[in-house]
Amino acid sequence: MEYHKYSLAKKGKSICPECGRKDFVLYIDNETGNPLHSSVGKCDRADNCGHNYTPKEYFRDNHITFDSKKEYTPHPNPTPKPQPSFIDMELLKKSLMNYNKNNFVQWMAGIVGEEKTGEAISRYFVGTSKNGGTCFWQIDLQGKIRTGKIIVYGRDGHRRKDIMPPVQWVHSVLKLPDFILSQCLFGEHLLRDVTKMVAIVESEKTAIIASFYLPKFIWLACGGSEGLNPDKCKCLKSRKVILFPDAGCFDKWSEKAKELSFICAVSVSSLIEEKATDEERKAGFDIADYLIRFSPSEFAKQKQPEEMPVEVKQYPAYVSYNGKLYIPTPPDGRTTYTVYPNVEAYNRRSELPVFVPIQSVDITEMKQEFINLNTLTI
Repeated sequence: MEYHKYSLAKKGKSICPECGRKDFVLYIDNETGNPLHSSVGKCDRADNCGHNYTPKEYFRDNHITFDSKKEYTPHPNPTPKPQPSFIDMELLKKSLMNYNKNNFVQWMAGIVGEEKTGEAISRYFVGTSKNGGTCFWQIDLQGKIRTGKIIVYGRDGHRRKDIMPPVQWVHSVLKLPDFILSQCLFGEHLLRDVTKMVAIVESEKTAIIASFYLPKFIWLACGGSEGLNPDKCKCLKSRKVILFPDAGCFDKWSEKAKELSFICAVSVSSLIEEKATDEERKAGFDIADYLIRFSPSEFAKQKQPEEMPVEVKQYPAYVSYNGKLYIPTPPDGRTTYTVYPNVEAYNRRSELPVFVPIQSVDITEMKQEFINLNTLTI
């Protein structure tokens, strides 16, 4: 079997130096897995661009010896990553009660009212633990429960500092044998709605509070500043995302945004960094602390800060390797794809589409496009 020292990367695209589109696939060193150089790659737009700067050309132009005959022995395949364990759905269902003993829920009801609090409980599946703590379940896009994070709050909505440990995990409390933990974003299951922009914060509490005030976003939480990483954020592929770091973390999250830029279109809000005082910055001031200064109705009447992003009026679609166009069927895009033979057939409405179950299609390797909602064309 013939092995090659360099090959085109199977995932991730960069800006093409020729056409300026983000369709440039880099050549990687198969031994290290690293790109050879940011200029060495091939544009996927074969018909419209076709730019292809090969490793051989790169070595020639830079006067580097390139021995194509040198034998290359690939490293053995790495050990497959173990499959994650999951929590039984019945356990989640049993936690959806005793909210009169759940201080976080009671505090939240005092801010936004019982009706909106009930909606949030249903939306995020907020539970109550046996000790009256709040359980934030981590449910992935497939509806699987990765684990639950338990925090005990006081009546003022702040964590109880006298409770140790301050955070408990459902799988640890249950002492589940051989449990393989693989966390996901809190609220990840809400990404089934493909019509909204995504906003990410650190804490689960903040995500829920922000969802009352700015419902045009899907609010997710990464569970801490170190929880914002590419592995956990793979579910954000091709989404439009804005990060809302806590005060004092803007620079750190700006660096993390660079890591995520190969997965999604991401930006970082400076709103809290600019609003927080030095004292608030030391206390970990976040967007929830800013928002609860107002009632949701008062906030809606105010002129929004300039740095608050507006929802982009586009709708995602996906093109397969053979040119078929897959559109998550409106209004919520959660159950089926509307499928056209190609983009032109959609733009011209020259053929009737077919509908396929959303679970039957894997879009991870497809090219993403966006439908202009004003013209309904790509």
